[in-house]
This record gives sequence, C-alpha cells and structure tokens, in this order.
Amino acid sequence: MSDTYFTRLLARKGQPLLIAGPCSAETEAQTLATAQGVAALGNIDLFRAGVWKPRTRPGSFEGMGATALPWLQRVKAEFGLPTCVEVATPRHVEEALKFGVDVLWIGARTTVNPFAVQELADALAGTGVPVMVKNPVNPDVALWAGALERLARAGINDLAAIHRGFSTFAPSKYRNAPTWMLPIELKTRFPHIPLICDPSHIGGRRDLLLPIAQKALDLDYDGLMIETHPDPDHALSDAEQQVTPQRLGELLAELKYRRRSTDNADYNSKADELRQKMDVADREIIEALARRMGLVEELAEYKKANDVKILQLDRWQEIFTSRPEWAARAGVNQKFVAELYKLIHIESIRKQTEVLNK
Repeated sequence: MSDTYFTRLLARKGQPLLIAGPCSAETEAQTLATAQGVAALGNIDLFRAGVWKPRTRPGSFEGMGATALPWLQRVKAEFGLPTCVEVATPRHVEEALKFGVDVLWIGARTTVNPFAVQELADALAGTGVPVMVKNPVNPDVALWAGALERLARAGINDLAAIHRGFSTFAPSKYRNAPTWMLPIELKTRFPHIPLICDPSHIGGRRDLLLPIAQKALDLDYDGLMIETHPDPDHALSDAEQQVTPQRLGELLAELKYRRRSTDNADYNSKADELRQKMDVADREIIEALARRMGLVEELAEYKKANDVKILQLDRWQEIFTSRPEWAARAGVNQKFVAELYKLIHIESIRKQTEVLNK
C-alpha cells in the first residue's frame, strides 16, 4: 500500500482500523456521551457522525447540519478522537473543513452520481484531507471505481473504500446485500486502497453485526465502521442497527483477528500441496468446460442445418433443475451450482448464436 493517512494508521496499529460513532449527531449531549463511551474502549481510530443525512423520503430526521460541527470539535478536543463526516456537496466540504473535521466520506447515494462525485473532487482538490468512498447503492463496481478514479485525478490520493452493501429486490435477511465478490473485485483493481466494511448498513440489525464483521476480517478487510449510540432504541435514525459503546466493546472483543500468513512449516507444506491439487482440479474443470462447449457448438450446427431455434426452454429448465440436485448429492452447494449453470447457459447461447449467424 502507498503511504497515506489510512496506511500509516494500519502500520502503526498492526490491526484493522476501527471507526465508530452515531448514525447521526442528534444533540451535543448525545454526541459527547457517545464519544466518551467510544474513547473509553481505547482502540477506536476515528469517530464518525452523520451531520447531513440524505434520507430516502422527506419528513424523517435529516441531520443537524453545520450546527453539529462544533460538537465534533469538542469530541476531538476533549477525547482525542479524530472525526469523520459524510459530505454530499461542495458546501458540505467547505463547512466540514472549516471546523477541522479530519476525514470525509462520500455516501452511497452520492457515489452513484458521477456529476456529484466530480463536483466533490473539484472541491476537495488541494485540501489534503483523507476521503473514504462508500459503494454505490446499486451493485456496480464500475461506479465505485469511477468515484475513486475521479478523486485520484483531482490529486486526492489519501483514499479508502467503504463496503456498506447493495440494494436488492430479492428477499434477504440483510438491509443491504453484502455481495462480497464486488468489494473483492474492487480490491483486486485497487490493492493499494484500504477496504473498510460497514456491518451496520449491511445488516441493518444488531444481531448481524458480529457475523458480518467477522466475515469481513476473514476476507482481509482493512477496517470496520460500526454505528454506536448511547441509547440506540431512541436514536433518530437507523435505531435497529446501532449498539451502545459498551456492546460495541463486547462485540469487538468477540472478533477473531486471524493472521495473513504463518511461519509454521507443516501448514505451509500442506497448503502448497493442496493448492497444487487445486491447480490440477481447475485444469480438469476448464477442460471439461471446453468439451461441453464443443458439444454445444456441434449441437448448434445441427440446429442450423434443421432450422431450429437456439433457446429450448424445456431443456434449459431440465438442466437448471437437475444440476443443483446432482450438486446436492455430491456435497456441493446447490445455489452455487445454479448460479454457475446460469453463466454456462449464457455462454452456450452466445456460442450457438455465433454458429447460426456465420
């Protein structure tokens, strides 16, 4: 990783970054009480608080605005906690920096809009302030990456990405589906940018915070952002997903911080052996896929010769039903195999279309 505010924190701490604070700074007393409880934990790196709250519909609590910024000054002065807030407009940037906010973040509803991100990038240029970027509301890695790239082009290289989950119409126990493969893809594109998980917005419920946070750590995330409130049940926004500072401390103590690697010779020897076997298995899978696609191509030639359509719905339904059943009998996850065969079907249609259009 490059030398940035976040990487220096990580190097000094030797453990993932921890960001905590209320969803919203509601009153000065509530903000300071939260900060006092968070500071007492002794391991929190940044105090977060929503000041401008972009709510889905008007009429709900939309934050105290600039009125709350002096409260964050007191948090830093009295408890030694650096502060961070969400910004959505150039005016937010100007006001936050005027009151000495240490780190800014761009929210999911803003990341989705390249025009808004560009305006923020222009406003942030030359400020030297670290910036975190949440994933867009919809599952689109390109938008997320584009926001980071716009900021980098404006000379803002002190960056981190926040994974807060994605909206979905499918039934889910999560408030925002984690869709873990998307932040992992982002990490492969930007390995130098720290990746932080926001279990509060992914889960939307207190009981999901621990398993989500643990999975993020197991996936080698660089930090966690967890919402904290002295009286969560009476919070003015996102009450169900906030925990008291005391419960936050308990939750953090329950997490397992696993190592990236080990010097254990037996482990390294066995891991190498298993990885070599996986390489062989992967070659066999690819060879099997190649044989299958060869059969698809041969079938397409027969369809062309007999003027038969590409899509045979009955056959597809048979495959989509039988393959997950085969997987279950083999001890393989049925949902995984169902998704895999959707991709295989898409490629099969592409190859058949290619043959029929020759």
